[in-house]
Amino acid sequence: MSKLNIGIILGSTRQGRLSPQVGEWVKRIADERGDANYEIVDIADYKLPLLGEADATKQATAWNNKLNSLDGFVFIVQEYNHSISGALKNALDFAREPWNNKAAGIVSYGSVGGARAAEHLRGILGELSVADVRVHPALSLFTDFENGSVFKPADLHLVNLNGMLDQVLAWSGALKTLR
Repeated sequence: MSKLNIGIILGSTRQGRLSPQVGEWVKRIADERGDANYEIVDIADYKLPLLGEADATKQATAWNNKLNSLDGFVFIVQEYNHSISGALKNALDFAREPWNNKAAGIVSYGSVGGARAAEHLRGILGELSVADVRVHPALSLFTDFENGSVFKPADLHLVNLNGMLDQVLAWSGALKTLR
């Protein structure tokens, strides 16, 4: 069986965002495992307008094609006002079937580890027929980011990150049989 393709979705588009640092950490650890093809998928690269406000055929086609090429996801989610970013919600809404019958893990960060954003994302993923896994690395802005801007994760997060990746791969492999 060929290796699964797992997209590491950066869930923010704003200037100064921290998600690229977290995404690179996840990718580095994931690549060391050698058990799947991991790639960072930055929603900012797709320049999706607000859903329904402009003709976005080109952007939506590119976005959907990327999602169709993936077997599972790891979402890098930062907490904005107790929820996910508007940009991530918009990107989720720009696709339907490409999400279906795939698995996802969540790596979140915020003042309380991004837990509230992760819980909101779980509800949205359920509606999109994405099976989210239980293990969830939750990173603190106070202890895992130096001066609130340089990502320096505590080693203890490696256990949860690897556990989450194990679950994403198991579920993604199982769900691939449904597609």
